[in-house]
Amino acid sequence: MSSSGDERITDEVQALEAILLKDVVVKRVGDVPKYIIETIIHPLTGDNIDQQYVCVTLEVGLSSGYPDTSPEVALKNPRGLDDMILDTINTHIQDKLKNNLGQPIVFELIGIVRDHLTKSNLPRGQCVICLYDFVDGDLFIKTQCYHYFHNHCLANHFIAGKKYYHEELEKLPTWQQMQVPPYQQTCPVCRCTVSCDVDTLKEAPPPKSSLSAPPFRLTAELKELQMKMAELLAVQVAKGGVVGMGDNGPPLLTITTTPTTDNASRNNVAGSSRDAQPGAGAGGARHSGGDAAAADTQPRPPYRGPYRGFNRRGKPGRRGRGAR
Repeated sequence: MSSSGDERITDEVQALEAILLKDVVVKRVGDVPKYIIETIIHPLTGDNIDQQYVCVTLEVGLSSGYPDTSPEVALKNPRGLDDMILDTINTHIQDKLKNNLGQPIVFELIGIVRDHLTKSNLPRGQCVICLYDFVDGDLFIKTQCYHYFHNHCLANHFIAGKKYYHEELEKLPTWQQMQVPPYQQTCPVCRCTVSCDVDTLKEAPPPKSSLSAPPFRLTAELKELQMKMAELLAVQVAKGGVVGMGDNGPPLLTITTTPTTDNASRNNVAGSSRDAQPGAGAGGARHSGGDAAAADTQPRPPYRGPYRGFNRRGKPGRRGRGAR
């Protein structure tokens, strides 16, 4: 990178940091100087931050040759935006890069993205609880993690979750109930901790699409799908791939070791020496052929050392030797 190009990049980065302050993060990576600029963009809503329903992270990479070469631009972590809006924003960004080659462009890219977010400041897509789209007139809520739900749906979700929590809590013994953390509301999508007033949410009417939707009917296609899913679940349970199914749960992992050749030869030598000792025949006569073979193959318990208990005077001390 030439010194003049490096100076132009440095000047633009310093200008962005002066304008955006804490809203921009600048990273310098690699041996060859390369700047990566990241900023989270929200729609323009004035002082009403609660009315910002969409956002996206703009990442711009300034490498060697900038601004004579186009920077690398990416839109990451979109919230409340569908693919159609993202494609439109990317198209306008690419057009801007082609028409303004050789000029500082990062701040103008931020303006393009912000204008699109301001025009599309409504969540797009479906509510993950009821699977109905957001339409005009629906009352919805934005969580702290920028996920959207109908007020009616989220209230029912929290009510059902709290009921299930208390039902499972009552199954535990009293001493264990004291150790269980209290119920906490979490986002149905990312499981982040959220705080919502359920009493206010449940006063909202259900989604309009659900009121006009046809009643649910179990069709032949759904029955066939249920049978396939039941067969798949049975296969996974048999393989131990589903935790918590059945009375005893999945089978435990069993680790077995095969004796090596050296260990087997040593065991054979030790067995022959025991048979050659005096009295081995008399001792062997007590067992039948199968029992004697089983007794020889049973492993001996490990030596546990002397028993460190209490002596006859009630003081700690040595009280005989442990079993070998």
